[in-house]
Amino acid sequence: MPKKVPVRQCVACREHKEKPLLARVVRTPEGKAVYDARGKLPGKGAYICRSTACLERAVKSRALNRALEIEITPDVYDALRAQMEESDA
Repeated sequence: MPKKVPVRQCVACREHKEKPLLARVVRTPEGKAVYDARGKLPGKGAYICRSTACLERAVKSRALNRALEIEITPDVYDALRAQMEESDA
């Protein structure tokens, strides 16, 4: 029997996708937002599609800020952009 793949919702486009297809941003127990490349860090997580269009939509609508209930710093968005450009190449 094949293993069931978890499904999560993108905070920008609201589409449900398999967890490995999404990028995760975490609010750590210390209250900071970080990009979670492995998807294993403890804390409240929010998922976003690995596309620049969804990232720009999330930045404009402040969807990650609302989902994690904290202010997202520009370095987190930069890490997401770099990861998405890397996956596009």
